[in-house]
Amino acid sequence: MKVLLDACVLYPTVMREVLLAVAAKGHFTPLWSDRILEEWARAARKIGPTGEAQARAEVALVRAAWPKASVSDYQGIERRLYLSDENDIHVLAAAVKGNADVLITMNAKDFPRHVLAEEGLTRRDPDGFLWEIWSHHPEDVAQAVEAVRQTAETLSGQPWEMRALLKKARLPKLGKALGA
Repeated sequence: MKVLLDACVLYPTVMREVLLAVAAKGHFTPLWSDRILEEWARAARKIGPTGEAQARAEVALVRAAWPKASVSDYQGIERRLYLSDENDIHVLAAAVKGNADVLITMNAKDFPRHVLAEEGLTRRDPDGFLWEIWSHHPEDVAQAVEAVRQTAETLSGQPWEMRALLKKARLPKLGKALGA
């Protein structure tokens, strides 16, 4: 299954790391575009003067880890699409061009299900999407999330309880499912 990840699910570090750790277990193939990655880098400015530079380093690592994930040359598709927010048309166009099955976004308002269905796409929020994968492959998801939790502890220098980490990452359903 091919899954286009919107910038709003790539920017929160823990959410992104969990999604990509589950993808690395073989449960889906992630997709994005250069523009989506650029939106992620620019959004990181919110965390302070070094936020964007850190995000650009993370973008480089993600590109290296997933060299076939980038979708390009979708501008012709953009011209035939309509969304209420014109700034989101590139996301839908990249999903169509990449033959994605699913669009993962927190932005339900700007990606109506009926519009996506016309393009053969389903919209999912990351928490529900990851919970569904967990329901079929609990060991894989638990291992992926535990690795992310351990990394969060190492980077922050503080202990993280699984459920609290996932709640902060806006993945509360997954946290509850993991029994943490």
